[in-house]
Amino acid sequence: MKSIRIRLQSIEEVKKFVNIMEQFNGYFDLASGRYLVDAKSVMGIFSMDLTQVLELRILETSAQEEEITAALDKFIVRD
Repeated sequence: MKSIRIRLQSIEEVKKFVNIMEQFNGYFDLASGRYLVDAKSVMGIFSMDLTQVLELRILETSAQEEEITAALDKFIVRD
């Protein structure tokens, strides 16, 4: 499993994020504390507190990890 910290700050960003995630095969979750939703679910994401940094969990080790990271670059939170 790989984790990436992301921030989604608007309705448009959530839509773009889901569209990107739908391009990839596999299972992806978004976590905020103990709360967990499918990263391909618009409704699930809107049920989360979007003022917080979210954790994208790539559940299967995927050959697409680099592609996913590149596609989500504008959402990634870097310390």
